[in-house]
Amino acid sequence: MAVDQPLPSAPAVPADSQLQAYATAPSPPRVRKRSLSPATKRKRALVFPLGPLAPSYRSCVVEAVCALPHPVPIHALASSYCMSHLLTGADDGYIRNYDIFPAVNGKNFLTAPQRHHAGVVEGILKSGQLRFWWENSTPPNPSGSPADEESTLSSVTSLAMHSDALWALAGSENGAINLFTVRHDPGTLCYTMQGHRRPVSALALDHDEKSFFSAGWDGDAIHWDLNTGQRTRTFTAHGAQLTAIAVRPMNIPLQNSVGANENPATDKAPPQSSAPDGEGGSDDGSFDDLFDEPEGPPSNTAKVSSSFVTGPPVSTAPQIQQQQRSNIGGIAPPKNAPPLLTPDYYSIFSPDTLMTAAIDGQIVLWDKRVNTPGAGVGRLWMNEKTPPWCLSACWSPDGGRIYAGRRNGTIDVWDVRQLGRSAPSNTPRILKTLRNPASSGVVSCVVAFPDNKHIACASIDNLRLWNVDAVDSDSSKPKSGVQFKIIPGHHGGYISNLLVDPGCRFLVSASSNRGWHGESTRTVFVHDIKHVP
Repeated sequence: MAVDQPLPSAPAVPADSQLQAYATAPSPPRVRKRSLSPATKRKRALVFPLGPLAPSYRSCVVEAVCALPHPVPIHALASSYCMSHLLTGADDGYIRNYDIFPAVNGKNFLTAPQRHHAGVVEGILKSGQLRFWWENSTPPNPSGSPADEESTLSSVTSLAMHSDALWALAGSENGAINLFTVRHDPGTLCYTMQGHRRPVSALALDHDEKSFFSAGWDGDAIHWDLNTGQRTRTFTAHGAQLTAIAVRPMNIPLQNSVGANENPATDKAPPQSSAPDGEGGSDDGSFDDLFDEPEGPPSNTAKVSSSFVTGPPVSTAPQIQQQQRSNIGGIAPPKNAPPLLTPDYYSIFSPDTLMTAAIDGQIVLWDKRVNTPGAGVGRLWMNEKTPPWCLSACWSPDGGRIYAGRRNGTIDVWDVRQLGRSAPSNTPRILKTLRNPASSGVVSCVVAFPDNKHIACASIDNLRLWNVDAVDSDSSKPKSGVQFKIIPGHHGGYISNLLVDPGCRFLVSASSNRGWHGESTRTVFVHDIKHVP
């Protein structure tokens, strides 16, 4: 047979030539596990740990240590992960870059005029160190007509910065969004994105920092691609002015390292039934009732997942909307508002969710993966006693809660992982409501601490620190003692922005009315956060 015949002998090749050919032959690529980049390791060390690695402490003490007086109200704040770059956007059209570490660790204190300007009566505060500043220029006039120098500046209404301070985004009063360099050649205008017709009220970076979201007074939220500078999607609800926009934090943060043989999906706790109104569910964040599939036979909600991407059936949409509009005890929805989130819709929402807050108090959730008009969007239920007003809303660090400040001095806390009984249609339940004193005024800003327990809220009189876990969910029970702490610093003005660094070391507050109404202290305070064991 042919297989048994010997092969012809090849000519002899010298040993040196064989070694040379073997050395020059391309070797196959080796498959190896990539190690974490230095940037990832550095960011992981800066982020406050959650879960079992979280430090155990009882409370926080927040004290003002530094003040940054400004000549005009400050509408926006942004910082890098390490807090070595702190940007402030003011009403005069200038962006100022501060370095707070030389200010906090230095010995330069506020002068008497600066103390009077900031309203500091007691205590000794240090003055900030201005690193750089630049103008927020308006786009060139397309008509070519000459313009004076003052007309080239536009008020900075919102800011967002890269985690390593490579670049920053500035939303303007005229609707433009400018891209500036920060760390290298700071203040260089790289590109201007035009999309909004009115002031840009909020900016939020996506998880990969290759795209971002913007919200404006024109009622639109726009998704932008930073590689091309073009819009990729427009989120349009009911036309109300948008005041806040935020991307839901992913369930696996930077500080949670997963081994090669570990599967985080198999380590989740079994599902729990939704608790009745007035009872708090599990808040450890280990299981997500909405986005984690429970064990056992599939439910009826899985049957509609195939038709969700293409939108709901036309024949059932009027019935669903009519049922939601007839909810007893809920506030009447505004005209053209998105429907309430139903169990069938919300159970198939992806974890990658976008939240927008409007001036009329509506909190709307968007499924970012769904690009069909009218699908993948829904608003949270509001009680009939809730005032139609909201200037600030944010996610909790684990993405399980939403905090929204109200005009009557309260903060609504939604638990998006539970479908409770707070609404007739079993929408995400209001877990609890935090109530400030009646004389405190409206809640103009809310920020969540990275420890997933505390939040800071701003009113006209003071800043307050709340431990959300310590507040009882049952509002009918009598309250004993003061449930919050006063954060010294601002007093007598609206707070436009609150910022907490990822390591839960500093709290920064700025004062302005953001273009709506109210007075401003024209000062930025830097607070030191100390954990009490």
